[in-house]
Amino acid sequence: MTALPKPRQPELKTALPGPKTKAIMERDSRHLSTSYMRPYPFVPERGEGVWLTDVDGNTMLDFFAGIAVSTTGHAHPHVVKAVQEQVTRFSHVCLTDYPQEITTSLAERLVAHIERPAEKWRVFFGNSGAEAVEAAVKLARNHTGRSHIISTLGSFHGRTYGAITLTGSKTKYKRGFGPLLPNVSHVPYPNPFRPPLGSTPETCGQAVLDHIELLFQTVIPADEVAAFIIEPMQGEGGYIVPPANFLPKLRELCDRHGILLIFDEVQAGMGRTGKMFSFQNFDVQPDIVTLAKGIASGLPISAMLAKESVMTWPVGSHGSTFGGNPVAAAAAHATLDLLEGVVKHPGCGESLMENAREVGAFILAEVRKMQPDFPFLGDVRGEGLFIGLEFVKPDGSPDGKLRDAASLAIFERGLLNLDCGEAVIRISPPLILTREEAATGLSIMREALATL
Repeated sequence: MTALPKPRQPELKTALPGPKTKAIMERDSRHLSTSYMRPYPFVPERGEGVWLTDVDGNTMLDFFAGIAVSTTGHAHPHVVKAVQEQVTRFSHVCLTDYPQEITTSLAERLVAHIERPAEKWRVFFGNSGAEAVEAAVKLARNHTGRSHIISTLGSFHGRTYGAITLTGSKTKYKRGFGPLLPNVSHVPYPNPFRPPLGSTPETCGQAVLDHIELLFQTVIPADEVAAFIIEPMQGEGGYIVPPANFLPKLRELCDRHGILLIFDEVQAGMGRTGKMFSFQNFDVQPDIVTLAKGIASGLPISAMLAKESVMTWPVGSHGSTFGGNPVAAAAAHATLDLLEGVVKHPGCGESLMENAREVGAFILAEVRKMQPDFPFLGDVRGEGLFIGLEFVKPDGSPDGKLRDAASLAIFERGLLNLDCGEAVIRISPPLILTREEAATGLSIMREALATL
């Protein structure tokens, strides 16, 4: 019987950081914006699949995919080919002024995943998640003639002026930048692990809905609210999955008051949760959807999808010079090929969405098995390859310091990872991650956690 090949392991040729990394980071610190964060000393040089190699030759397993962006991994041959072929045709004309088949067909493919028989959708293309959110807010206000927007605490919608006003996760994003967008309010996100408003895991969704209705009676006139924007699964706030019945009931609340429902799918969308959009795990339809990050495997493109009945703004009222760039659109087409299973990636089943479901379920089960050995893992949650590990103190409160120590220990052993929320490590690898590669990452995590 032939022995199976040994799974690939991280290869650390130097102590982290290596000498070349140190030199580049020193130059970086002198010449780039002081706003950039540098959580770990890693300077990538090349990538292949779920592996990244730095300038010193250290090869690391990627469990964060550039913040859920590298859907098909690094340098996927199908994506590379699509990009190369498009560059030889043309790389820019300006979609705001001239239609292009590559973006028309991309819009058709995106709306095919959301349209219902009696409901047509349209697409506006931008360059980033923040731009998609800005477009969504402008459209909602223009269409409804109302001005107020409601968002959630813990949310992240971007760092442009409108988007950062909607963001409710960290004050550092807002300090010193006011005044921000007027007429924006925030309500709690229904977190079953940390139920808000004195609720329980079972009642937290209803508690938030009741809180919104109370605000309508006391603070915010419901007939002045244009839209409610929410992440169906909250990303930067801690990779939180809401109660199953919350989003359908929120849909009902919005319908009662004539409020548009915007789903921000920038981080959880594009197959990461095992379905094309994370809201499809809850049997609910929004009015507007924002997409970015994983849509084109690392090339900058975003999309704001809206019901045809809602996309009523006039010609010339919104646009973007680079939005819907044809090279990025080609990468998006190639990414959809792999997500839909039109093109199959070796070892990943019928599609990358199927692989996300199966490998994600494996990771969730394995990490939950670790919890008895590591009681500081207070909660392990997620869907597909959208997984959060929350670190807690003995009294159950968030332990951000321990999370930081764990994240660094994991990094030092060759596993790229990233934190979120108060005390959460996210697992958001490329969707081509195999079960064997996942097992390698889990082994590294267990070894690192044992040192704590």
